[in-house]
Amino acid sequence: MTTPQDSPADGFDPARTAVLALHWQVNVIRPEGFFGAMLAEPVRASGVVERAARFHGRARGAGVPVLFTRFTVPEDGGALVRNTAFMAAVDDARDAFRPDAAGSRLIPEMERDGAEVWDNQRLSGLAGTGLPERLAARGVDTLLVTGVATNLTVEQTARHGTDLGFSVHVLGDCTAAADPEVHRASLANLELATAGVLDAARVLELLGAG
Repeated sequence: MTTPQDSPADGFDPARTAVLALHWQVNVIRPEGFFGAMLAEPVRASGVVERAARFHGRARGAGVPVLFTRFTVPEDGGALVRNTAFMAAVDDARDAFRPDAAGSRLIPEMERDGAEVWDNQRLSGLAGTGLPERLAARGVDTLLVTGVATNLTVEQTARHGTDLGFSVHVLGDCTAAADPEVHRASLANLELATAGVLDAARVLELLGAG
């Protein structure tokens, strides 16, 4: 892996930066999805979908790739391990998480022709796939993270990416959780455990797209 970029005050190099857009799928975001009862209304109330979709478009325009991750359960189970209550719950509902299931689709606001989508069976979007190696091979050393939920896949992925040697910035206004207080507490943790929490406007400014 290359040496991470300097302080964000110096700006981000689009050639060395990627957006990880985590779990923008029907099962997480929409009322009819598996986690809809817990997350759909807080996500709607937060306005995060519109902000994140707008940010993704601006980032692409600046030359930064946007990589989506989906939690899916293939017929053979993939890399899923029933080692937490969360993983046991989704495994028990595996048919709702099949790669071709309606709940596994990206929500319409995030769908676009040619979108790069990575499926996995771990809470971290970087676990159980070759995504970290693919990013490093592209020369990417800085990750900008959006997604739901802040205290689950976002925090797990951000910490994982940091431990792998990437400079990771979570976008506080492009993430959301079931409880706003939990969201804020998770961001406070990530401010210390990663390269820092930023908002979309600041990131776009640092990319030269503000």
